[in-house]
Amino acid sequence: MPGALGGVGILSCVHLVRHGQASFGADDYDRLSELGWRQSRRLGEYWRERGRQFDHVVLGTLRRHDETWRGIAEGLGLASDALSTLHTPSLNEYDSAAVIETVHPDELARPDTPELYRHHFKLLREGLRLWMAGQAQPRGMPSYADFRANIAGVLDDIRRQAPGRVLVVSSGGPIATAVGLVLQTPSQATIELNFHIRNSAVSELTYNPKGHRLISYNTLNHLDSPEHQDWVTFT
Repeated sequence: MPGALGGVGILSCVHLVRHGQASFGADDYDRLSELGWRQSRRLGEYWRERGRQFDHVVLGTLRRHDETWRGIAEGLGLASDALSTLHTPSLNEYDSAAVIETVHPDELARPDTPELYRHHFKLLREGLRLWMAGQAQPRGMPSYADFRANIAGVLDDIRRQAPGRVLVVSSGGPIATAVGLVLQTPSQATIELNFHIRNSAVSELTYNPKGHRLISYNTLNHLDSPEHQDWVTFT
């Protein structure tokens, strides 16, 4: 991202947002469900109610990232192109099917029951463990060392080039990896961070020329009301 960001803000802070609920179990996962759109718009409304503004927006290149930003922008009362926006594949999610294939090469049934969901995520957890340990290489994916380095590069570019408030919209894997980098967590802890992050959840980092500091993780303040209790999702 060299040279792609610039500007001046009051506080150097990164808001990492996981995309709204996508279409897990559908033919095309990479699009928001109707609830995912509502989660995203509600986050933007919550920030607008509190006068929150951003200087830059950085997104992955997946459809669910773009749709989440569009929902947030709508809630903020902004056009989605109103802010300086950068798309980078470094913030894209790992390919879960390719990860699972390293431990279960046979075709899996579509997860549409609690038992199949549990089986899916058990296999995913084991595949992630092997990939992160360098013991498996999912088809068509970078090594985990390169995946991690790409995310570190995004954080470094933001720290060097984008003072102010930066909104980052990505997925659970990259966000958990970013938080793991800041906290220097072992791989197993990073997997647990990944599996527990919720849709449209916000994690905050502050930063200065020396590095980043975690302020909050996986918060859903925008859904903290009785009418939004059933809007909380994980997949």
